[in-house]
Amino acid sequence: MSVRFAGYAAIFDVPDRGGDVVRAGAFAGSGPVPLLWQHRGAPVGRIEQLAEDSRGLRVIGRVELPELAQLVRDGALGGLSFGYRVQAARHGRWRELERLDLIEVSLVAVPMQPLAWVHAVAPG
Repeated sequence: MSVRFAGYAAIFDVPDRGGDVVRAGAFAGSGPVPLLWQHRGAPVGRIEQLAEDSRGLRVIGRVELPELAQLVRDGALGGLSFGYRVQAARHGRWRELERLDLIEVSLVAVPMQPLAWVHAVAPG
């Protein structure tokens, strides 16, 4: 069993739990990345579409690991996050992430960005 999902791995201009703020354009030029579980291990599916829009980094993916697919389908798991290297940032009240090297997108139990969640699920 697999499921497809859509959601946001990053929300622009909203501080996360660690004090970072991602700015629009930070992901410009990002290429394909793997879909991981909790930022580690082997891929658990694949990212089918990845693009910035006016809200943040929108992701459409497919979870192929049956146990995780079931949790996502049932709404028991839906946090999204991303792994990155900072290419450019400004420091002030928050660390403003202006340009990032995107490494991966992960399904997570508790996202660093409280608004980064799966918002739609469909059979795979």
